[in-house]
Amino acid sequence: MPEGPELHLASHFVNEACRGLVFGGCVEKSSVSRNPEVPFESSAYCIAASARGKELRLTLSPLPGAQPPQEPLALVFRFGMSGSFQLAPGDALPPHAHLRFYTAPPGPRLALCFVDIRRFGRWDLGGKWQPGRGPCVLLEYELFRENVLRNLADKAFDRPICEALLDQRFFNGIGNYLRAEILFRLRIPPFEKARTVLEALQQRRPSPELTLSQKIRAKLQNPDLLELCHSVPKEVVQLGGKGYGPESGEEDFAAFRAWLRCYGVPGMSSLQDRQGRTIWFQGDPGPLAPKGRKSRQKKSKATRPSPEDRAENPPPPIKAPSRTRRAWRDPPEKTATQQPEGTSPQQDPEAPTVPEKGRRKGQRATPGGLSSAPASGEGRGTTDTGSSGEDGMAVQDPMDKGGGEAVGAARPGSLR
Repeated sequence: MPEGPELHLASHFVNEACRGLVFGGCVEKSSVSRNPEVPFESSAYCIAASARGKELRLTLSPLPGAQPPQEPLALVFRFGMSGSFQLAPGDALPPHAHLRFYTAPPGPRLALCFVDIRRFGRWDLGGKWQPGRGPCVLLEYELFRENVLRNLADKAFDRPICEALLDQRFFNGIGNYLRAEILFRLRIPPFEKARTVLEALQQRRPSPELTLSQKIRAKLQNPDLLELCHSVPKEVVQLGGKGYGPESGEEDFAAFRAWLRCYGVPGMSSLQDRQGRTIWFQGDPGPLAPKGRKSRQKKSKATRPSPEDRAENPPPPIKAPSRTRRAWRDPPEKTATQQPEGTSPQQDPEAPTVPEKGRRKGQRATPGGLSSAPASGEGRGTTDTGSSGEDGMAVQDPMDKGGGEAVGAARPGSLR
């Protein structure tokens, strides 16, 4: 899902794509979006973008002489789990384009679209960054570092370091894949107490005898956790792509996949933290690992059993609870807790839905205990609760639940 680097790539894309374009008319919102209408209309205006942490600001500025007279309007976007921007022909809008800005004539009509497949993204009018978010790890490094070290007494740092890294009051821009990569590079157990890890940085001072070049070299060769919170996102921005590059579909994510060292990589272990989000790591998880939860290790394709092995050693038959024919035909409606709005941070989009127990009286079971329900119904009735995308002031960032990664792709085929 989009983290700090993806928001910065989106900002760069908007500025490059909209350079020299003149937009005009009303801003159009899809009928299914629950975000606010954008009360802006101008015969000629330009669009510019800037990013800070996990937010992107879009500014609409009327050109001289544009009618009706209109003050500039700014919107702040949070991308949720699948938000991105695309520039498309006005008569061929991409699916799930929930906010559209159209170019003015003459010339082919284009539309800058905020595309959000899962509809957890949000935009707010007024242009103010969400209150409570800390300095951006990419653009405000010194302020970010000072803000963390000055507030180590906060109870947020009583928690495991992997959970503290998602607290946007202190780590604005860090998300699920970034926390895994940062901790992996330093060999820090994800469930080590955050304060224990960070207190040592308060005493870290370079030797006064070192020259400036030696100090820089030492910092590059032995970065601490807060320095990596700045440099690792920069690496992702420098990779480019991720839906905003010249390649199409999955090819635009190839460099990013090759860059990953830990997140979702075969051989790495994973655990769910106390908020239900998956953390990838290697080795010991640390003293604050949730009790009763066993880590899972992702196997490489080479270690998976071949068809011949499976034929020689068939697994025991699995008893699966059957479902009534009506349940397969008419899956239950989503409840309030399954809707995107107001989703609790404790919900985990990766957690499998518990199947219904038992079967309708009189229904016959097929051999082996399997239901007679058709195979084509497999998976119906399960809902992906996901995240509300409203990650703002909460101590934990609901945008980072689960191990799935919906990075800020501008095209279908985002890494999940």
